[in-house]
Amino acid sequence: MNMSAARERLVVIGGDAAGMSAASQARRLKGSGALEIVAFERGHFTSYSACGIPYWVGGDVEERDELIARTPEEHRARDIDLRMRTEVTEIDVAGQRVRARDLDSGAESWTSYDKLVIATGARPIRPEMPGADAPGLHGVQTLDDGQALLDTLTRTRGRKAVVVGAGYIGVEMAEALINRGYEVTVVNRGSEPMSTLDADMGRLVHEAMEGMGITMVNDAEVTKVLTGEDGRVRAVATEDAEYPADVVVLGIGVRPETSLAKAAGLPVGHHDGLLTDLAMRVRGHENIWAGGDCVEVLDLVSGQERHIALGTHANKHGQIIGANVGGGYATFPGVVGTAVSKVCDLEIARTGLREKDARRAGLQFVAVTIESTSRAGYYPGASPMTVKMLAERRTGRLLGVQIVGREGAGKRVDIAAVALTAGMTVEAMTALDLGYAPPFSPVWDPVLVAARKAALKVRAS
Repeated sequence: MNMSAARERLVVIGGDAAGMSAASQARRLKGSGALEIVAFERGHFTSYSACGIPYWVGGDVEERDELIARTPEEHRARDIDLRMRTEVTEIDVAGQRVRARDLDSGAESWTSYDKLVIATGARPIRPEMPGADAPGLHGVQTLDDGQALLDTLTRTRGRKAVVVGAGYIGVEMAEALINRGYEVTVVNRGSEPMSTLDADMGRLVHEAMEGMGITMVNDAEVTKVLTGEDGRVRAVATEDAEYPADVVVLGIGVRPETSLAKAAGLPVGHHDGLLTDLAMRVRGHENIWAGGDCVEVLDLVSGQERHIALGTHANKHGQIIGANVGGGYATFPGVVGTAVSKVCDLEIARTGLREKDARRAGLQFVAVTIESTSRAGYYPGASPMTVKMLAERRTGRLLGVQIVGREGAGKRVDIAAVALTAGMTVEAMTALDLGYAPPFSPVWDPVLVAARKAALKVRAS
């Protein structure tokens, strides 16, 4: 330890949502005289919206800097010693210090800490196969990744793109590339796109994507990336076919970036994410916290640990860590797994458990699916919407909701997210006093129609 007791040093690894939220909150609660803050970020940007990258690539957001909430200069103005383009390469837990390397100069140095925050985020899953490192193939996780992809799109003469994977990033990048004028093929290992939905709901997404001109190839796994004489990608291959590509985007998903933490002997769970207590303190380590995409969180519905990479959680984690580091007290109770996305004008939302999640948790359940509209059927602009709902057999406890539809569909999932958090039954949901007027909803909101149908099925089970 190198500091006097009067002034502690907080070291933060990672300069995006969780890390800098923690640093900023700690600075607000504990003045500069009591706390020194040193933060390391290996990229070129801090405090940005990774969720906005597909919309920047697709042209909906014009300027990259619109995605940046706070620049390095703004953090430094708050007396945070933020060191950009600097990668932490080792954590010495016993010695309470970290080793960092300046990526531009190569210089290395040790920095000691009294308290440590690990916010290393997640990394795109990059399959191990021939050609996986070829120029023209891109993962999309950071602003640096987004800039690299845009640079490729600007330089590339051809107009064929392949997206590997059909999760949130995959379908959003497919839309971005369609908006850029590319012919887009999505190669998906699953039977339907959006594996975060049940297959019957994913089928609706599949049909809509093909209606938008996107070629969907399901039940297919990319086995290699083919390159031309210049070494750049020219196609991807599955066992059965080849798909020409001038650019390839990986949308397979992400994994927690915990290699640094694991090398230091810190505990990780089944999904490779760091394990923390309710205060976001790394289990078994009094002076180390972790948050954001590198941690696992408690699923309040199943009672099991999950890895969910979302900016909403990362910002909350940062606030909670900052409060605890700054001398206050706060906890993060868990999540219900709410997410919403879109591909062109199709909105896709889910919260809680899918059928296979419920089975894995040992739950018996009923499932219902209803079709409704976003507004009163007679009101102009009413569009179709499909809602699927799962409830626990006998108790009627809500377990999960999935929604696919046009304008006005996606954010309805928030009704179910609140009901899940409150532990409501589908019977109780039917009495919810939701807002109604013909421009906004049918007299029975689609979520309540599904709850009523589920309640009837629970009674009969």
